[in-house]
Amino acid sequence: MDLLQHVINGLLQGCILALVGLGFSLVWGILNIINLAHAAFIMLGAYLTYFLWAKVGLDPFISLPLAMLALFVAGFLLQKYIINLVMRASVLTTFLLTYGIEALLVNLALRFFSADTRQSRPFYANASLTVGGLHLPYTQLGAVAVALAVTVLLALLLDRTNTGRSIRAVGQDQVAARLMGIDLGHTYAFTFGLGAALAAAAGALLSATSGFSPASFGVFNVLAFSIVVLGGLGSIPGALLGGLIFGLVYEFGGTYALSQRDVVIFAILILVLVMRPTGLLGKEG
Repeated sequence: MDLLQHVINGLLQGCILALVGLGFSLVWGILNIINLAHAAFIMLGAYLTYFLWAKVGLDPFISLPLAMLALFVAGFLLQKYIINLVMRASVLTTFLLTYGIEALLVNLALRFFSADTRQSRPFYANASLTVGGLHLPYTQLGAVAVALAVTVLLALLLDRTNTGRSIRAVGQDQVAARLMGIDLGHTYAFTFGLGAALAAAAGALLSATSGFSPASFGVFNVLAFSIVVLGGLGSIPGALLGGLIFGLVYEFGGTYALSQRDVVIFAILILVLVMRPTGLLGKEG
């Protein structure tokens, strides 16, 4: 029964990790930017959700859309007026720029929010659903429901709307997309804002399910990169699969071999890169 409980815990955590990887994958696949500010966006989503709960009393799951909207606007403006200036530069340039943004936001958070550990704790935070001896926390179940709903909505946006088709067209062939009348600058900014909104959703869920501080989010850049490489760049099902796998790795690594958890993650990455460079569900090109 303990083993099954750990499997359930890993899968519940994996759904949130899938959301972490989705925004990272979207920006990398469309803009060709390895966005190291992604973890900082997750942090901002977590803090915004926390303060709306602590100061206003707003339930974390109700404030989640507000956090997503705020980070979408911030990401849109950041890409449009700052990152867009170096879009034609080398990948290293955007890599260093987003790293600088991440360092700036984290240090500002340490300055204004302190390094104290915080958590959004609604009245049902300690309650759980018990099924056959298995304990399923309500916050974790809610996080899974939200993560799956956001993933489905993203898939529908990309497949069923003109905006989504424009995003996919830019990702496939920028020259052809421009000839078809697609505004590349607007599409880049919208995509980056969407990635920031997805990061905010992940941060909101993390704030309700675990404690956090400004310095605790750096690991999510590594996890997002790992999830994308494992699942396949640009693949929504791949991000979900990668998140579930790393959720299990984190659960069992934290339970049975805490010091070996990161070793297992990088071992999986090396195996995937050697045996299937496109990822488990990724496609060439």
